[in-house]
Amino acid sequence: MIRWHKKTEGIARPRGGEYRPPGGADGRCPTYRPGKWQKWSALVLAVLIAVTFAAYRAFDTWIDRTNLPLTLTETSTEVRDRQDKLLRAYPVGTGLWRLAVQPQDVDPRFLDMLLRYEDKRFRSHAGVDPIALLRAAGQVLWNGRTVSGGSTLTMQVARLLEDGTTGRWAGKLRQMRVALALERRLSKDEILTLYLTHAPYGGAAEGIRAATYSWFGKEPKRLTPAEAALLVALPQSPERRRPDRFPQAASDARDRVLKRMEAQGILSAEQAAAGRQTVLPYKMAAFPRLAPHLSDRVAAQHPGKRQLRLTLDGAVQSRMETLLGEAVRSSDPRLSAALIAADHQTGEVLAMVGSPGYSDTSRRGFVDMTQAIRSPGSTLKPLIYGLAFDQGLAHPETLIHDGPVNFAGYAPQNFDGEFRGDITVREALHLSLNIPVVKLTQELGPARVMASLRAVGAKPELPGGAPGLALSLGGLGISLQDMVQLYAGLAAGGQGPRLRVMQGEAPQPAGRLASPEAAWQVADILRGLPVPAGARAGTIAYKTGTSYGHRDAWAIGWDGRHVIGVWMGRADGTPVPGIFGGDLAAPVLFEAFGRLKPALDPLLPPPPATLIVSSAELPRPLQRFRPRDAAFSEPADAPELIFPPEGARLELAGADLTLKLRGGTAPFLVLANGLPVLSGQRRREFSLPSPGPGFSSLVIVDGTGRSDRVNLRID
Repeated sequence: MIRWHKKTEGIARPRGGEYRPPGGADGRCPTYRPGKWQKWSALVLAVLIAVTFAAYRAFDTWIDRTNLPLTLTETSTEVRDRQDKLLRAYPVGTGLWRLAVQPQDVDPRFLDMLLRYEDKRFRSHAGVDPIALLRAAGQVLWNGRTVSGGSTLTMQVARLLEDGTTGRWAGKLRQMRVALALERRLSKDEILTLYLTHAPYGGAAEGIRAATYSWFGKEPKRLTPAEAALLVALPQSPERRRPDRFPQAASDARDRVLKRMEAQGILSAEQAAAGRQTVLPYKMAAFPRLAPHLSDRVAAQHPGKRQLRLTLDGAVQSRMETLLGEAVRSSDPRLSAALIAADHQTGEVLAMVGSPGYSDTSRRGFVDMTQAIRSPGSTLKPLIYGLAFDQGLAHPETLIHDGPVNFAGYAPQNFDGEFRGDITVREALHLSLNIPVVKLTQELGPARVMASLRAVGAKPELPGGAPGLALSLGGLGISLQDMVQLYAGLAAGGQGPRLRVMQGEAPQPAGRLASPEAAWQVADILRGLPVPAGARAGTIAYKTGTSYGHRDAWAIGWDGRHVIGVWMGRADGTPVPGIFGGDLAAPVLFEAFGRLKPALDPLLPPPPATLIVSSAELPRPLQRFRPRDAAFSEPADAPELIFPPEGARLELAGADLTLKLRGGTAPFLVLANGLPVLSGQRRREFSLPSPGPGFSSLVIVDGTGRSDRVNLRID
């Protein structure tokens, strides 16, 4: 008991006691004499504080020492197009579809519904929500069963990362410990990201992006209230609420979410009602699988890279894959096809289709025919003519002789077996004649042709090793991609960029094929080819080709901006009787341009230095093609038809036609309208049956291959 004393008079003394000076007899300050219980209270309080502090330190250390599960789990490799749309994804090693995601990639309303339904205090608690735990425990005591869980979203993430159990106390305690540790080491958004990446949604779908692709065929950026509600409910029981197997359970779970969101004001009554009326998906959708061959190739070239962005346009790729599927649908069940579409100004590939069906085993759809080595047939001829124009050997209006030739035992024939005598180079390329192009190849040299191919990055393969004259007729192996690269160079004015499929790669120029003038001359010739029925003439410069034995049908062409190449045949290289590039591949080429864009870009105009004249107006050396050494190697007495003269009009009335010639070396061969009618003739005046009424062309070829030609009319 404390007693206060004052020396001052007038102060009442304590009742029942006598006056004592403060501090005792010596007048010192008041004294405090604690009782025993007060001493023990202070001691207990100090002990409690020490124990609490020690427990907190121990608990804190226990949490800090938590051995966390891996949070950097494997996600699917994704191949994306130029607009960042998914072309193809690959499952992770366990066979799951688990796509990388960030909260900003997801519909904000879904995130709001998720947190309101699963963990409304997610942004404020430290990993464990005591209020939710007490509520859950009270509901168990009151109802005798679990009504709602007390797990936070962070605790669910802990369970997902460790694939742990939910109901056992040991498992729940472990989840709490991991949740508390996660909250210390990660931000709220990082924890939310882990949930969005790992939450199960039925089947092999793990994570919100895999879920939206599996159930709705789209990214989670925009979801309807019904879609969002289903995705909130699914992870609680992903297999028992699968809408494709248990539609009633899925519908009930979705509707409970909608009801609570309506009660909390997240959704209006109209939105909730409309959501309940929405039909559930009846099956899981397949993941996109566009450009599968190219995706496989780039994924193999970039192991470990999870995001691969291509120059492809997903919409164009889809249309081209559909086109090839339609093109082979009613044909030989083993017929395959491939297509490449590219921008020849930038080098960006917009579509690359390796086969009509990746999973079509009858057509060997797994074989990427854009990379397969095949014979190009006549599609190399434009390159030969372009080189010849560039070297001053010929001009589109130069006359060149189409007749029998023999180059050290190699005697090429035209596809139809006929000879046409003197024709212009333009006509020779229009008709895709073999003999004129072989003559040009002989003069250029096969090695120069091969060097031009390699200059643009092509990798041609020769069956015999050294290049020969037959390469101009398709006597080598080359891929569709390399052929499209070649045509892209011609389309871009003789030199274009290398084709590329990866975004971010810097454009690289390919080697020069020809001068701008020569490239334009080739395009001007090819734009004049007959077009498939229903196509507009003069808009596309293109060339077709058919390889020996009808194994490959080609059509490659360009307009002012894009180049497209089409190949058709069997993947195993066996012949396809009756296929021709003009009949089979050309219609697909023109249809591909129509599906690429609504209107074609005009072809490039002629460069200022281009020589555009008729045959008669050409400089004399270009009026008729002759080898460079012709002036030194040809005798002066070349064969000459002196009767009938050029332009003659004869009335034979069924009689034989008499021919007179001079010069030349016997024996002589006579062609009438491209067909041989007399051979081995040694006389210089002889008769042959009349070719019949009408206009006719007669060609005389001597033993050394020199020739002369006249045109006449027979009545």
